[in-house]
Amino acid sequence: MTSLVSLRAGDDDTLWAVIATAGRKSRVANVYRSRVDALADSAWRTQQVSDYADWLRRSRQPVPHYSVAPIRRADLPKKWSPLPALGFLRGQVI
Repeated sequence: MTSLVSLRAGDDDTLWAVIATAGRKSRVANVYRSRVDALADSAWRTQQVSDYADWLRRSRQPVPHYSVAPIRRADLPKKWSPLPALGFLRGQVI
C-alpha cells in the first residue's frame, strides 16, 4: 500500500529568500525551499561581508546587509538570477 503525504495549500509556491540590502536598494540574493537553508546562507554571506568589511569601506562600496523573508515564486522578478555569494567584491551587490 502506498502512503500519501499531505501538503498544506501553498507549500509548493512559498520559498525563503535571502535578501541583500545596501542603502535603499534591495535584491533577492538567493531562494531556498527551507527557512533553515536560507538562514544558513544568510549567516555565511554576513560572515563574508564581515571578513571584507575594512576592504569595502576603503573602496567606498556599500556594505550589504542580509535578511531572510518568505517569498512566493510569482513575486520573483521575471529575469531574476542568484546574486554571486561574493558579488560585492565586484560591485554586484544590488
